[in-house]
Amino acid sequence: MKLISWNVNGLRAVQKKGFEDIFKEFDADIMAVQETKLQEGQIDIDFPGYFDYWNYAEKKGYSGVAVWSRIEPIQVTKGIGIEEHDHEGRVLTLEFQNFYFVACYTPNTKRDLSRLEYRQLWEDDFLTFLKTLEKRKPVILCGDLNVAHQNIDLKNWKTNQKNAGFTPEERAKFSALLDSGFTDTFRYLYPEKEGAYSWWSYQFNARKTNAGWRIDYFLTSDSLKEKIEDAVIYSDVMGSDHCPVGLTLSVEA
Repeated sequence: MKLISWNVNGLRAVQKKGFEDIFKEFDADIMAVQETKLQEGQIDIDFPGYFDYWNYAEKKGYSGVAVWSRIEPIQVTKGIGIEEHDHEGRVLTLEFQNFYFVACYTPNTKRDLSRLEYRQLWEDDFLTFLKTLEKRKPVILCGDLNVAHQNIDLKNWKTNQKNAGFTPEERAKFSALLDSGFTDTFRYLYPEKEGAYSWWSYQFNARKTNAGWRIDYFLTSDSLKEKIEDAVIYSDVMGSDHCPVGLTLSVEA
């Protein structure tokens, strides 16, 4: 099963840059996108053979996630069931016979760290949500999780230790997620691979010089890690400040 995740930083914008062709070329079984930045009815896009599901933020032009799946899920859930967190269109969960597929766009702590306290609450509640799902069947989590976990996961780690996305608090919450029984699929296969990033600032020619961050992930319940066949960062795919990431698993939906 081939899975793809991509923070498109505005689906209408990336649609003008060849999104449909990129989607078709991936030929994924399930593809998730984050930061769609639109409301229902604001885009005309259709992929024959796929079921599509959307979670929109109440705030216009903000956040939002979508998932296309060749396999019709048993059910689809928007949000995590906590009102404080469910106004920003950040989570979509598709239940299949053998696993849950969760697409997530984690809240950004913001440059001034003004959302760090909220982010900590989000992380705790989201972890509880994931572990509740996992009591029934394994979980596949993907998305822009807005944190580079280890020094190897960003180019300039020494100068970013107090910056959003690499604070000790955010990194500790990601460690807690892994310690609770989840596998970072890319690091599972490539524990020492350097220069593997999924986001680059639009400033300072960051993408050209590969001064990036790895903040887009596929995580799986530990029970699925032996079924991981490949994890890919598609750094050559343009159109957003993020690139797509992929996972191939020897599982059936």
